[in-house]
Amino acid sequence: MSIDPLLQLLRSNGRLTVAQLAERLSLAEDEVEGRIATWEADGTILGYQAVVNPEPAGDQKVSAFIEVRVTPEKGGGFDRMARRIAKFDQVASCYLLSGGYDLLLVVEGEGLMEVARFVSEKLSSMDGVISTATHFRLKTYKETGFDFNGEDDPERLPVSA
Repeated sequence: MSIDPLLQLLRSNGRLTVAQLAERLSLAEDEVEGRIATWEADGTILGYQAVVNPEPAGDQKVSAFIEVRVTPEKGGGFDRMARRIAKFDQVASCYLLSGGYDLLLVVEGEGLMEVARFVSEKLSSMDGVISTATHFRLKTYKETGFDFNGEDDPERLPVSA
């Protein structure tokens, strides 16, 4: 099943007005408003946010991707542990993944030492955490579909049939 076209439009540009959304999808405005209200109420739409380029915005925060291996809990698997970890203010995102580790965290801090303290004092000391591996973000090229280079890429790979 594919994602609803209205949700796709909202995902790509959450600033479109109800009128613009309705026009693009050939729907009545009240239908668009109703569907959005339903999705907000049932948790399909969790919120709206801008994708911000930190450099021109003056954002000096440090981001790290942290691989975490955990012991699954009896009767709860990875879910309870992931929910506990996700509650930390430093954790921007938390994902359960397949592969060599169990969870992938995106952690933000004011500097390298703040992220390091979070890992050593809070994350690594939790019962059930087996190991962590921290990778610091050095530069962002693309995020949530937005190109951070700010230009059309003249070296785009050719499409061949």
